[in-house]
Amino acid sequence: MKILVIAAHPDDEVLGCGGTITRFASEGAEVSILILANGLTSRTDFDATQEKKLLSIHHERARRAANILRAKEVNFAGFPDQRLDTLPLLEVTQRIEREINHIKPEVVFTHHGGDLNMDHSITFRATLTATRPVTGHSVRTLYSYETPSSTEWSFAQFDPQYKPNVFFDINSTLELKIEAMQVYESESRLFPHPRSPEVLRAIAYRWGSYVGLPAAEAFQCIRTIK
Repeated sequence: MKILVIAAHPDDEVLGCGGTITRFASEGAEVSILILANGLTSRTDFDATQEKKLLSIHHERARRAANILRAKEVNFAGFPDQRLDTLPLLEVTQRIEREINHIKPEVVFTHHGGDLNMDHSITFRATLTATRPVTGHSVRTLYSYETPSSTEWSFAQFDPQYKPNVFFDINSTLELKIEAMQVYESESRLFPHPRSPEVLRAIAYRWGSYVGLPAAEAFQCIRTIK
């Protein structure tokens, strides 16, 4: 099985489905990751004179995280950070379409459409467009994932609200998810921040308790073709 994980920024792929990526990869699936925006250039402390060097370091961290998760590859679209809303939606959609046409995944994971972060919402909209179920399209199932520090911080004020209905057992891969997140030194935070190791474990335990598992990642199935 071929799987494509679409993330707005480096680290979103780990936060949203790091344990599931590792689980599928260990079971023989080919998991590819597409990261749309660079994840750095919108920050107030970003040194534009060092842009090439800093982005290279950030992308290398993404590759290291992908290796920990046993993903086959990670690719970068190079769009500006926190500015996907300044681009034509068509441009973002077509970049995703090119990745899908190249990989031909059967399953796609992407952001939830009601996230606080606008880049996440646009990523969801573009992915939904790029995976529309026309005859002969490879994508059979589309899932959206939560992103700690974005999905819950919308406080259910934006539609659609996050309503997970699919849960993957990540008890055996949770610690690899934590390890991969720690690679992103500039993104990981201390407790009680949602991106801290302690809270990431707590989230997995919470979703696991919903379905009688020690640890799980939760997703909303947008559509599936059986």
